[in-house]
Amino acid sequence: MFLTITTTGTPDRPATDLGFLLHKHPDNAQHFSTSHGTAHVFYPEASAERCTAALLLEVDPVALVRRGAGKGRGGAPDAALAQYVNDRPYAASSLMSVALAGVFKSALRGVCAALPERAATALPLRVEVPALPARGGADLVHKLFGPLGWDTVSARPVALDEQFPQWGDSRYVSLVLEGELRLADALRQLYVLLPVLDDAKHYWVAPDEVDKLLRAGDGWLAGHPEQELITSRYLARRRSLARQAMERLELVRLAEADGLDVEEVDNSVDENSDTPQGPVPLAAQRRSAIVAALVSAGAARVLDLGCGQGQLVGALLADPRFTEVVGVDVSMRALAVAARRLGLDRMTERQAARVKLTQGSLAYTDKRLGGYDAAVLSEVIEHVDLPRLPALEYAVFGSARPRTVIVTTPNVEYNVRWETLPAGHVRHGDHRFEWSRAQFQDWARAVAERHGYGVEFGPVGPEDPEVGPPTQLALFTLTGADGSTSREERSASGALESTPHHTPKEATAA
Repeated sequence: MFLTITTTGTPDRPATDLGFLLHKHPDNAQHFSTSHGTAHVFYPEASAERCTAALLLEVDPVALVRRGAGKGRGGAPDAALAQYVNDRPYAASSLMSVALAGVFKSALRGVCAALPERAATALPLRVEVPALPARGGADLVHKLFGPLGWDTVSARPVALDEQFPQWGDSRYVSLVLEGELRLADALRQLYVLLPVLDDAKHYWVAPDEVDKLLRAGDGWLAGHPEQELITSRYLARRRSLARQAMERLELVRLAEADGLDVEEVDNSVDENSDTPQGPVPLAAQRRSAIVAALVSAGAARVLDLGCGQGQLVGALLADPRFTEVVGVDVSMRALAVAARRLGLDRMTERQAARVKLTQGSLAYTDKRLGGYDAAVLSEVIEHVDLPRLPALEYAVFGSARPRTVIVTTPNVEYNVRWETLPAGHVRHGDHRFEWSRAQFQDWARAVAERHGYGVEFGPVGPEDPEVGPPTQLALFTLTGADGSTSREERSASGALESTPHHTPKEATAA
């Protein structure tokens, strides 16, 4: 499985700058382990005039069988014999996409500290993929890459057997792309469109694939004429996921039409970014658990701190028991998207009186946050640098002091259950840390003791007997003169259905 990227240079901008942009030195041949083999990066040529970087993915057939990547998941052809006879080691596919994302992670994000201006500038590029499965033929290749700014899109069909031309062409093409594009844009297009053309995925397509698609498609997918086909194929024709992706792409299109920036923002987590396999997205399970805990607590006026794009705010507004819902986020961009998602401009006066979106930083005390029944920090604390966590703690528990506080955060122990998450990686690029159950419980108990709260713990999502649930939840209840209900009363009400199974240990950064 082979791919090359070539650029040309000038005396003041040498072609070897490609090495800086890819974060791979032209003088070194480098090797990277993947879940299905070894990725090799090397430079067949590297001069000031012309530089070529090559990615060779050497697939381990044994690992391929053990992990089931040849079984035709997501629509791969010849599924009956695919475990024994398949093209995965030779033809560019989702295996290559995963290798691209792992080996050129910084380049995909357009990050280059050494040459930031080059990373942001279009380069003369030539991309070659000698063997690319293309279900739909050369015509589909042109439809997919043609609208993306390439000057030349060449997709030469590969004959089934050159010695027997009468047999016709195979479903493979030799792809060549030429044009001036940002390197990050070219890599993102390849990341999405290689498996789209193959019309197969080598791994289970979980709901977090929607987030991957939208991140890689940022800037080009929302306006692509083949958007529906790309979305359907990338998500292995799972209709519910494709529908969700199309709805979010429409939101992107509308936001861009209004001049809004819909990039990821502080304290905002994509709705399904940490969803395990299963019919109900973890994000939906998390919202249901939060709503149930708030109802049990008798909360009517609720703060959603770090509300992001307003998913939880919308869930709370759907329940008339919540008479006032305030979403707070540091980013005006996120709040603008939340307002559009919630349809604030279409609400009746009575409906609009129940909701408010306001800008604010959780690192500072804010008198506006006082006097509420409950506050929610859903997937927020892990986005905060550890040295700044005490400031957030005081702003919420010491200054605002709602009767009830709900905190959810990923359980790092559960990360091993995701095949597509590399070992040692966090679930989201903006996570500063991820805690085990013991670490989270130690932090929560210390916070409760310092500020006069009781705290209980519960799981969110399917609870694995070895590593626990994917998300952990802490329910804080104000005790003493400040609280209208005691911890014992809260426990008796059944707000949380289960308690943690591990004894707390000293909390440290993950």
